Amino acid sequence: MPETWWRGAAIYQVYLRSFADGNGDGVGDLAGLRTRLPYLADLGVNAVWLNPWYPSPMADGGYDVADYRDIEPVFGTLTEAERFIEEAHALGIRVIIDVVPNHSSTASAWFREALAAGPGSPARERFWFRDEPGDWKSIFGGPAWTQLPDGQWYLHLFDPGQPDFNWTNPEVHQEFHDVLRFWFDRGVDGIRIDSAAVLVKDFDGGDPDGYTDLDEVHEIYRGWRRLADEYDERILVGEVWFPDQERFARYLRPDELHTAFNFDFLACPWEPAALRRSIEQTLDTHIPLGAPPTWVLSNHDVARVVTRYGRAETSWDHGNRRDGVPSDLELGHRRARAAALLAMALPGSVYVYQGEELGLPEVDDIPDELREDPMWTRSGHTVPGRDGCRVPLPWSGEEPPFGFGAGEPWLPQPEDWRKLTVEAQTADLGSTLNLYRAALRLRRDRLGDGTLTWLESRPDVLAFTRESGLTCVVNLGADPVRLPPHESVLLASGTLDGEELPSDTAAWLA
Repeated sequence: MPETWWRGAAIYQVYLRSFADGNGDGVGDLAGLRTRLPYLADLGVNAVWLNPWYPSPMADGGYDVADYRDIEPVFGTLTEAERFIEEAHALGIRVIIDVVPNHSSTASAWFREALAAGPGSPARERFWFRDEPGDWKSIFGGPAWTQLPDGQWYLHLFDPGQPDFNWTNPEVHQEFHDVLRFWFDRGVDGIRIDSAAVLVKDFDGGDPDGYTDLDEVHEIYRGWRRLADEYDERILVGEVWFPDQERFARYLRPDELHTAFNFDFLACPWEPAALRRSIEQTLDTHIPLGAPPTWVLSNHDVARVVTRYGRAETSWDHGNRRDGVPSDLELGHRRARAAALLAMALPGSVYVYQGEELGLPEVDDIPDELREDPMWTRSGHTVPGRDGCRVPLPWSGEEPPFGFGAGEPWLPQPEDWRKLTVEAQTADLGSTLNLYRAALRLRRDRLGDGTLTWLESRPDVLAFTRESGLTCVVNLGADPVRLPPHESVLLASGTLDGEELPSDTAAWLA
């Protein structure tokens, strides 16, 4: 990789609980991940991003962090984490970890100290305690304030197990600087910042959304950037959800974050005009700032792309997850393969969520009693939540647990996933796994950071050329289209009909 490895990297997201179980307790862990590092190297990714791996009561899948300087015992030990970082680096794989600066856990030492110290104490100044609650709503549903036995209320924008930090307190700033150093000193290459835009609160403006994207948040990240720049090639990646590209761009100024997730592209419907608008808007936002775009099709919070693209409405909206809406999985599968080649051909870095390379669909029929997502409980069991995209991966065999581990997985795997295991797909040259392997190999040689040049095409076709001469063509129309002049077809997401590119199919041309 070039010196600025992150500008064109392919980054694989590991949801540790569901990746690989090394000790047979049904939950993914570091032991399982370490045994599967050769798989990730063979897949061709440059880096992995792990969701939180710290000690946690798991009120929100580990995003309620109790201790930033240790590892959740279910996942392993700090020593194992250090070995994992070394082993990943030995295979040429960088490591990005999650940091959650908006909130703590009610099990953290700081919050327990605040409870013991009582109202008016310095320990309570690290969080938002009030004698009277405000009227803000939790992002997970229900009120954002919970009352304690002593009468005071505390703020939690998410689950009650996730009390919000008070970022006007210098101790909070110092704590996170120390946490970043703790992990950078252990060789971590990047920090993904959860809910990056909501740290600063304005209780006096009367705005029910008086915590999103306030100006003071940028000074926090300038401080983080100065710290990261003391180390070699360490990066900050923001989780920033904004329709407003101008405000989004402020996080990518040269003295702030290196990159941020491109959720506009993820949420975009499978429609040519909408996709082209999203791509152009993304490039127009990033290129003047010198920041590389990121391209994301799915993650641990959204319905899997195969299922989304098989629905009548293919866009994504957190407010309307459309759980259980019928999906034509064959159509979704075809479109997801084409979308993968589109995303990987675009300038910048690309993220692959575990299982995306296997073409896994969303699991809609998890028994209610097994659901763990707080969205399910906080919504009064009306929103199934995000467990459907977090089902453990199928590695091998004909029946669950499909090589995930020796024990029963923490969420049940569908029986028909036997066709989607890594083992089954490795043997099938036309599989989605082999498509990803081939695309990531070609991407290393011919794609990554840079720009693109659009080619003239029909309105229902996206076609562009990259600096290496590789041309990407995606047919989103109902009828086949003729390929533009080329020397050879490097890769296609589906079977071509001579010189014709079928509907919902992408091709890379030399």
